Amino acid sequence: MDARHYALKIIPSPPTFPGAASPVMSDDTLQRRLAAIIQRMQQQQILQLIIYADKEHGSNFEYLAGFIPRFEEALLVVNQQGGLTYIMGNENLKLVPFARNPGRCLHAPVFSLPNQPMHGEQPQDQLLTEAGIKAGERTGLVGWKLFTGSQHELFDLPQFVYTAAAQAAGGDVHLVNATGLFISPDLGARCVNCADEVAFYEAGANLASTAMLAALDSVQPGVTEKALGARLNAEGQPNSVVTIAATGDRFAQARLYPSDKQILTGDKLSLTVGYKGGLTSRSAYVVSEASELRRNVSDWLTRLAIPYYHAVVSWLEELRIGITGGELYTLIETVLPKALYGWHLNPGHLVADEEWLSSPIYPDSAVTLKSGMLLQIDIIPSVPGYGGCSIEDTVGLADAALRDELASRFPEVWQRMTRRRDYLTDVLKIRLPEEVILLSNTVGYLRPFLLDKQRALVRQ
Repeated sequence: MDARHYALKIIPSPPTFPGAASPVMSDDTLQRRLAAIIQRMQQQQILQLIIYADKEHGSNFEYLAGFIPRFEEALLVVNQQGGLTYIMGNENLKLVPFARNPGRCLHAPVFSLPNQPMHGEQPQDQLLTEAGIKAGERTGLVGWKLFTGSQHELFDLPQFVYTAAAQAAGGDVHLVNATGLFISPDLGARCVNCADEVAFYEAGANLASTAMLAALDSVQPGVTEKALGARLNAEGQPNSVVTIAATGDRFAQARLYPSDKQILTGDKLSLTVGYKGGLTSRSAYVVSEASELRRNVSDWLTRLAIPYYHAVVSWLEELRIGITGGELYTLIETVLPKALYGWHLNPGHLVADEEWLSSPIYPDSAVTLKSGMLLQIDIIPSVPGYGGCSIEDTVGLADAALRDELASRFPEVWQRMTRRRDYLTDVLKIRLPEEVILLSNTVGYLRPFLLDKQRALVRQ
């Protein structure tokens, strides 16, 4: 890679769309989700499913229910005939009548907050039996984490739930980890989205990237991390990750959250915010030009930032329907060798309600990327002595049929996607394949020197 292929240029900032409406998914979409899970149950000969949820681990439950149990735990029991039973704590019983896929409701006081009333309590295995779990049948347990490698027989449910499930199913020999029905990058129902879902998730990606650009425009010496954090957290929406606004060295006093610390010229700065459908992240230096960098990192632009940016551009230009995750991984290893640039995670992963759903992009992966997949650019270089560089954003893959449906059913969403593409093509000179759709406003946009708000890296 020749650094001369990229240069800092004065360019307009990418368009943003504050106040964009958040679509509501249709009943038909929620019903098709249930049908997709039942189809996968049948394919894997799973007769009954127990889906666990809590606030941090509720997205597989929410995929069918349309809600999470907030500060309680909950279970959703599904059978192959499409019957659903919700098992809820005290303060979430009232949500079941609003479930997007209707079902029976059973009360489990044990799922409630500590010291709440336990009226009507009964053993969990009896509740599961009442919910339809039959002894001797192959029973899938769904948590939130897809275990891979030698760990595929693990379960990530609380022990008291696992024990009750084993008792109701007639022994743990009848239990299998079924989280892959939802999030396996090859076969998981949640990994491929319809137009309804793409439009829903675009709202979160737009919100995150709009907030990020507002935060970037606010970067000045003396501004506090809290002030930047307030820019990042928008519209009262739930975050998919811990919001980061960290200047200088991170994690002092084990601090994870934005503090009263003020930005100083020369600082490293990390900013991250995520919502359903998309995360946006930026890392760079608080300077106006390279001469303001400290001597030991004076070559940061050419040593790290430009090679990293070239890797992102290469990723975007090679992304297409039908490429395997292994091919994409090899591409990044070729253009940004791990041994030189210190990245160690997957250079890209799937996105949904979670920031990291699962990833088809790993060494020798034979998983092909499909229309309807949403992906986050997630290449994280780490070179000793240098601050990082990051432009993480969300894109998707859409074949002609999906693009046509987005344009006809969601014209405002499609118009935003079209304007983003025009910006990448006309301003940043990035050549996107036609099937790549842009959910974030800031895809490909890198200001390496954060006090210079006019210049960004552009392909020559």
